[in-house]
Amino acid sequence: MSTFPPNPLASFWQNSPHEQHNHRSTEDLPTHSNVVIIGAGYAGVSTAWHLLHNHNNINSITILEARGVCSGATGRNGGHLRPDLYGHIPTYIDRAGPEAAAEIAEFEIAHVRAIKKLVESEQIDCDFTLTRTIDVWCNEQAAEGARKVYEQMKGHGFAYMDDVDFHTGKNICGVKGALACASYTAATIWPYKFIMHLLARLLASGKVNLQTHTPATAVTPSADGKFTIDTPRGTLDADKVIHTSNAYVSSLLPQYKYNIIPCKGICCRIAVPDGKPAPLLTNSYIERTKDNVLSYLIPRADGSIIVGGASALFKPHREQWYNNTDDSVLIDAAKDFYDGYMQRTFRGWEESGARVDQIWTGVMGYSYDSNPHVGAVPDCEGQFILAGLNGHGMPVVWLAAEGLARMVGKGVGFEETGMPRLFKTTKERIERAQGGKKRREIFLGRGRSLLPSSR
Repeated sequence: MSTFPPNPLASFWQNSPHEQHNHRSTEDLPTHSNVVIIGAGYAGVSTAWHLLHNHNNINSITILEARGVCSGATGRNGGHLRPDLYGHIPTYIDRAGPEAAAEIAEFEIAHVRAIKKLVESEQIDCDFTLTRTIDVWCNEQAAEGARKVYEQMKGHGFAYMDDVDFHTGKNICGVKGALACASYTAATIWPYKFIMHLLARLLASGKVNLQTHTPATAVTPSADGKFTIDTPRGTLDADKVIHTSNAYVSSLLPQYKYNIIPCKGICCRIAVPDGKPAPLLTNSYIERTKDNVLSYLIPRADGSIIVGGASALFKPHREQWYNNTDDSVLIDAAKDFYDGYMQRTFRGWEESGARVDQIWTGVMGYSYDSNPHVGAVPDCEGQFILAGLNGHGMPVVWLAAEGLARMVGKGVGFEETGMPRLFKTTKERIERAQGGKKRREIFLGRGRSLLPSSR
């Protein structure tokens, strides 16, 4: 069983915990629920939201969380809501063709609009900001590769590429040494506040029971087609079970051991000293140094910066991050990288005095084939999964949870949900990862919404 350190390093997002962070709806576990969701992060809360709002036949939902709400990847990420329009799409074209690749890009793009609409309609105070995100390459070979990818994507006629603005040359943006840059529409968000607002609304309905500090230790099918879920505080029964614990999912579904691997990353907050004005940044960034060390960052309204990544520095030290769930310890190989980062990276920050004032780590679930696993667990009727987000969950989870809720609440097949075909969890995908376990090597070279990078 995966371990959950009781005292993870604090992230900036949770410096002021929500009043329901450690909430238990009832003193004892409910005896039975229509649905039990394992994991109270972005995936678990989003799925519960869609079940409750769109499926009248679901009258009772229990959410089990091993620690506090959003104690995993969701509450420790970089604050990006950033779709991938072209960066990884060539890989998907090679694997499954342009149509399947475009499904993923368009699905992620739709999240920016969907989350904006939700934030406005529910009046969620979560610092949602619609912006442009800028990809920057400072290595000549990488910049040329980026140009070729951009031209390839334009050549496929993907309509969404009209939103991409691509430039090469020197002095093309505020990043020192930039040789190529691309920008397109994205957003930034305070993920913890976003999820806690949704969860508070769910709890107020009276149909959702939250049990924090209650890890699920076993899920056992019953003779009547239901399930018994064991926890250190007792057992409860459910009609259906949804696994949303991401990096930790194989503790209950061992068939995913080689499909979804826990991988640690690093993220921090950089701030200028009190009384000094912070140089203005209005965009989010993915920045790659001349040595191809990738960082992702967002500016905050208070003038601070949230930045993470640097996976190229710790990638060789596998024991520090690979298959490692200890988020109480920093990755030693990269913990000092962000000292002086803004001064050496951005023009105008040289005399800012900006410094790291908080740094933390977190655990992501990286999948063998770089796609999330969503849908009915093969050969496990009544169990479902939404996990393996590859550090890129913010522009994937919300609408994936909506599709999964349709599968759970209405019994529709995966193909009827509108989710990208490559997201479907299948026996073939599971067996492919099991067969390739000896030669597997997860690539952590790109960065987005969570700690070291993304996919």
